[in-house]
Amino acid sequence: MNFLRKILFPFAILYGFITSIRNFLFDCGILKSYSFPIPVIAVGNLSVGGTGKTPQIEYLIRLLSDKYNIATLSRGYKRKSEGFILANATSNAEILGDEPFQFYKKFPNIQVAVDANRKNGIEQLLLLSNKPDIILLDDAFQHRKVKAGFYILLTAYNDLFTNDFMLPTGNLRESRSGAKRANMIIVTKCPRDISELAQNKIKKSLLRGNNKLAEVFFTFIDYDDKIYSNNKSLNVNEIKTVDKLLLAGIAKPESFFAYLQSKNDECLIYPDHHHFLEKDILEIKEKAKNKIIITTEKDFVRLSEKLPNESLFYLPIKSSFINNGENFDKKIINYVGTSTRNR
Repeated sequence: MNFLRKILFPFAILYGFITSIRNFLFDCGILKSYSFPIPVIAVGNLSVGGTGKTPQIEYLIRLLSDKYNIATLSRGYKRKSEGFILANATSNAEILGDEPFQFYKKFPNIQVAVDANRKNGIEQLLLLSNKPDIILLDDAFQHRKVKAGFYILLTAYNDLFTNDFMLPTGNLRESRSGAKRANMIIVTKCPRDISELAQNKIKKSLLRGNNKLAEVFFTFIDYDDKIYSNNKSLNVNEIKTVDKLLLAGIAKPESFFAYLQSKNDECLIYPDHHHFLEKDILEIKEKAKNKIIITTEKDFVRLSEKLPNESLFYLPIKSSFINNGENFDKKIINYVGTSTRNR
């Protein structure tokens, strides 16, 4: 695979040139970006997959939903539907996509919508009788047709965008210079004990030549101490030594497995956003036999109607700040409050 990516290097140069021209046209106003009269926060990345956008969106929901009417707007990756859809009681993961459906199930007090055309999606949300006070755009950093009021750029600790290259040789969707659009940068999936020296070194690398005004924060994935099914929960410590089947259809599942795995456990890995077919379900049942099955929260919303409730569990995660979390909260709340007042 690495050899093939090196062969495709000329295409990476071409792809980078095309995306740079596109960004230049938006920056100059030749291609039009649309702003909206409510706070719009875009969470995204420069690379493909695996930076922890879902936990970050959930963090913002928890931070803001007690005071404001929140809507999330996602593309609905790999959904089997088209156009604008507002989640309701008849929705499922196939209609919305797994991550938006997870938002809908987890946060019943917010509005969850999907639309590949983010501009149209925002316009439809603003036509609702109970229109949102704030819209959170999921994975929309490259969606330049909408000009968000606040941009949060994510980059994973073990895969910083400054060490990456353009697709298809690397994983970047656009040039590293795209980071200049960010109001803040969050380094995700850090070790909990990352030193201040290491943080400062990463900050210097990320801000060099990109956006010296953006503030850099560091977060880690915080795993729950319980696993959950549709009707019960178990302490992680209780099942650590129990034989079980672990399965994940997410990008970079290594830390999920490491948190739960014991010597006799079996792990099944599927592609990110995988649609589980009948043959997959048969494989899972065959390997599980009488074991409990533990999966990610994102996979659970796709599997809960296909596997027995008594044996299927999920492990929740959340994004937690290494330090300066209060400063992050303050910046977001100040942006939202100022935008709301100005509206």
